Amino acid sequence: MKKTNLKPLSLQILYLVIIFLLFCTIIYTPTLISGPARITEKLIVEEETIEGSLLGILFLLSIVILNLYKREVFKHKELIDKTNKVKDEVINRLKVSDQYIGALNVQMTEIKSIFNSISKYPETKAELKETYRFFGKRVLGIVNANWVLIRIINCTTHRTIGEHFETRQGFYSEYPSVSNKMIVDKQAVQSFTSVISNPENLKILVFCVMPVDKISNDQRVFIQAIINEITKMSVILKSSYYKNENISVEVAQE
Repeated sequence: MKKTNLKPLSLQILYLVIIFLLFCTIIYTPTLISGPARITEKLIVEEETIEGSLLGILFLLSIVILNLYKREVFKHKELIDKTNKVKDEVINRLKVSDQYIGALNVQMTEIKSIFNSISKYPETKAELKETYRFFGKRVLGIVNANWVLIRIINCTTHRTIGEHFETRQGFYSEYPSVSNKMIVDKQAVQSFTSVISNPENLKILVFCVMPVDKISNDQRVFIQAIINEITKMSVILKSSYYKNENISVEVAQE
């Protein structure tokens, strides 16, 4: 669309001025033309003919000016509509960005709390259970799910070493049935979303499963950090120091 340099107000003023001049010319046409016009000795144009021709020309000129005015007004209307559409798109993008930034800030607060809230590793079964409960609540703070199951599996025997089942406050759910073999073989669990620990050179595997169809990449990154933290803690708890202190990794199902 070609952009005009005239503003709507200037265009209106110009149109009114031209129409006013044409109107004045039409009114004073009989005064301006007095008597016939002699073109040649034999060709004489009568006064009425001249006046009628001039009025006709002025009338056609007014129609042309009106059409030009309407065309310019239409161009300005298109430009305004296009500007408003772009403005609405920008506002919508800003709203989406604000929502995304707000959600990201909440998730960042959750992930910071994971590393800042644990000042020492558990030394008793009660502390271990509380630590798993802490991690479960952090996952529920990141993902809008009603429950989360965290489980530690022996990759060789496919036996459960320890697990924790955390539900959202005020929600009751039966204990989910999840196959250890499917998790170790990295098979998808129907209607659930699972996140598995990254290290492949360990004999244990840590995963958490949630009753959601999918999660965002950011949520997966944050939950992966939680799973890796649990993996690190599990390795430390199975070290010789904790074995000497007779501390077990196992956590009873709640």
